[in-house]
Amino acid sequence: MSETLLITGGAGFIGSALIRLLLRESDYRIVNVDKLSYAASPEALEDAPQHPRYRFERVDICDAAALTRVFAEHRPDGVLHLAAESHVDRSIDGPADFIQTNIVGTFRLLEVALGYFQSLDGPARARFRFHHVSTDEVYGSLGEDGLFTETTPYAPNSPYSASKASSDHLVRAWHHTYGLPVVVTNCSNNYGPYQFPEKLIPLMILNALEFKPLPVYGTGANVRDWLYVEDHARALRLVFEHGRIGEQYNIGGHNEQRNLDLVERLCDLIDTLQPDAVGRKRRELITFVEDRKGHDLRYAIDAGKIRRELGWRPRETFDTGLRKTVEWYLANRAWCETVQARGYQRQRLGLARKAS
Repeated sequence: MSETLLITGGAGFIGSALIRLLLRESDYRIVNVDKLSYAASPEALEDAPQHPRYRFERVDICDAAALTRVFAEHRPDGVLHLAAESHVDRSIDGPADFIQTNIVGTFRLLEVALGYFQSLDGPARARFRFHHVSTDEVYGSLGEDGLFTETTPYAPNSPYSASKASSDHLVRAWHHTYGLPVVVTNCSNNYGPYQFPEKLIPLMILNALEFKPLPVYGTGANVRDWLYVEDHARALRLVFEHGRIGEQYNIGGHNEQRNLDLVERLCDLIDTLQPDAVGRKRRELITFVEDRKGHDLRYAIDAGKIRRELGWRPRETFDTGLRKTVEWYLANRAWCETVQARGYQRQRLGLARKAS
């Protein structure tokens, strides 16, 4: 009988990519636990609702009673925890949701998972593990050189990264104090199909297609390491199945890009794939705007540990991944219109501080 995985946040960008991968390439039974927040996209799960190995539970991870019922009913062999508020600008505007979901929600999930784990015996207990999915932003900001490793001290600089750092520490504590078998992964910036348009790459693509301004923070000198979402999904499966209990693994795409360079590459690619009828160039749309508050200068991942121990490497280069992403958005404008109709119209976020 195939194993059952409980995946939190499975209707989100990365979670849905992971579920699509597992239904396509494994025999796991999947239980998707998601409260369907603004950024969730059930459409990203494609044919999953009709799949015999898929179940959906609309549950908030802060609801301990509902989580307890889900664990008792589905008897998972493992948990992959991806549910999180994830947009830095939104965390600047309203940090309370990030504290509640990312910290309190992770605590509730850990408590329920621990109680369930302690009730297991024999092979079920030996096989259970809790995989916590996190971000490279917990490490803070790099200068012009150097890379984040698994031993880099935490130094979060935004409410979002502080909430994720807190959740990482909780997971570590539940392992060392209570013996919950955990693995933790920290990834660089993801991109690819079905990403909510508040994030940089889909925002730039959609604005460029409509010849709207392309807002670049500050001078565009901030650097990010980009990871194609399907490469990340493969890495998550690999760490869940073969990572060492109690260990942390950094997952990066080996694709450092200045924000301005990235936007210019997107402009050129869109000009090639969908040229303007009157010859306008998308680079002309680039507009420099007030920088993000507390904007980290540079992130870059050293993914040597996951490569050495588990043999993972990204399959996509930045050129191939970016082209696939732009082509997907060109072919799926209806999806973009659907998610924007839920209330987000690509407006600037992160400018106001709303007291909680």
